[in-house]
Amino acid sequence: MGSCSATLPRLTSGVSVCTLKTSEMFLACVFQSHEEDDRKVRRREKNRVAAQRSRKKQTQKADKLHEEYESLEQENTSLKREIGKLTDEMKHLSEVLKDHEKICPLLHCTMNFVTVPRPDALTSCLPR
Repeated sequence: MGSCSATLPRLTSGVSVCTLKTSEMFLACVFQSHEEDDRKVRRREKNRVAAQRSRKKQTQKADKLHEEYESLEQENTSLKREIGKLTDEMKHLSEVLKDHEKICPLLHCTMNFVTVPRPDALTSCLPR
């Protein structure tokens, strides 16, 4: 309970001598102890509410981080799919270019030093 240092004088039989002064001291001790108890209760309640608030805030932060993680995972999966598609397209275009190089008259022309190709040579390279 409290930290009141007042003690009640006792007779040899162990019964308290209750004078006005000791009664007042006893009541002051009880009142002080009651005030301390009230203060402890209020402090504990305030601390309990603060702890609840802190746990709620921590939970909300964790939920937000989890949502961000899920979003980034989806974006990562989407980007990996796009990389796969672009890689396939690059392989296809490389093969088309390789096939084209085999038949392109501009690459086989003996006069490769000409910087501006003739229009008739270009049209013969285009697919029909």
